[in-house]
Amino acid sequence: MEPLLYFAIILLGTLVAGSLFKRFGLPAVVGELLVGILLGHGILNIIPDNNEIIHFTSELGVILLMFIAGLESDLGLLRKYLKSALAVAVIGLVAPLIAFTIAGLAFGYTSVEAIFFGVLFAATSVSITVEVLQEYRKLDSNEGATILGAAVADDILAVLILSVFVAIFGSNAAGNGGQLALGWMLLLQLVFLVVIALFAKFLIGPILDLAKKLPMNSSEAIVGVALALFFAWLADLVGMSGVLGAFFVGVMIAQTPHEAKIIPHVSSLGYTFFIPVFFASVGLVMDFHGVIAKLPFLIIFTILAVLTKLYGGRLGAQLTGFDKKSGILIGTGMIARGEMALVVASIGQQANIVSNEIYSDLVIVIILTTLIAPIMLKKQL
Repeated sequence: MEPLLYFAIILLGTLVAGSLFKRFGLPAVVGELLVGILLGHGILNIIPDNNEIIHFTSELGVILLMFIAGLESDLGLLRKYLKSALAVAVIGLVAPLIAFTIAGLAFGYTSVEAIFFGVLFAATSVSITVEVLQEYRKLDSNEGATILGAAVADDILAVLILSVFVAIFGSNAAGNGGQLALGWMLLLQLVFLVVIALFAKFLIGPILDLAKKLPMNSSEAIVGVALALFFAWLADLVGMSGVLGAFFVGVMIAQTPHEAKIIPHVSSLGYTFFIPVFFASVGLVMDFHGVIAKLPFLIIFTILAVLTKLYGGRLGAQLTGFDKKSGILIGTGMIARGEMALVVASIGQQANIVSNEIYSDLVIVIILTTLIAPIMLKKQL
């Protein structure tokens, strides 16, 4: 089977590229993306971008990635630095929503595409920032804790906005659930969120306690992954993004004593196979046709991606008591988009909100900001 060869090439390629990028102090995810770009029809055309097995595997990868993001979300930090974190998150989310919507319309894109640009660049990926803060032993500082708390709030808000947006404008919005009217669909989504909240309060703990008693290795992790897949399916059923269900299951489990046992198993499962395939698959559909003509778009969008988070985060921090230097540090820590933006871009492309050509341009901007963010952050520390 050719897919077996494709998987072998992807795994070895992402391993080597990720290692090389980390050795030079750059995010491994950029190397993994570049492997997909190199192997896809944009350059070498070794691996097709429409292989169903690779596509399904990449979907599992993004579900596991968001499940892990939920597991690693520290709501305790959000509570501790609630005022500052929420100010940084909200202003840092509203600024790109407005700026990119205006910029998208100015470049002649439809209102739906322009708003999607704002949703895409409202998301923050804190994993890259965490690595830099850990390197300089600043993770436990007031600024580091505020960045992490803001990232938790930012991710939750961005995923919620994305899910509503896809439900309204995505290709499956009208047909999902038997041609449901939008009002009914939104009602179902509200019911879904209530079910999630009730499940978190009354059932998640007892279910994992029961799983712990089973005479099987990794029983808690198996149940956790099963719940993530189930709620991803349920979210998709009501017209929301499946990643929302997986993300909130992770957040639920993160509030239980079972988190410490589940994270190593799920991380091993995800990062050994499924997540590298997802990142590589993002690059497979890249198309560089006419990229020179798109330079104004790429340059302006990259500048906006940096400035909206930098000054949005800085403003939120300074309004809640941080000085200018700390505000700039916090704003810089919110710039990185990385995997979170790639997830949003992938969902938008799969829902036919943006074309493959626009998707390729957006991925280039994401890669550029992912490279710029750690360099800027290191200069502030």
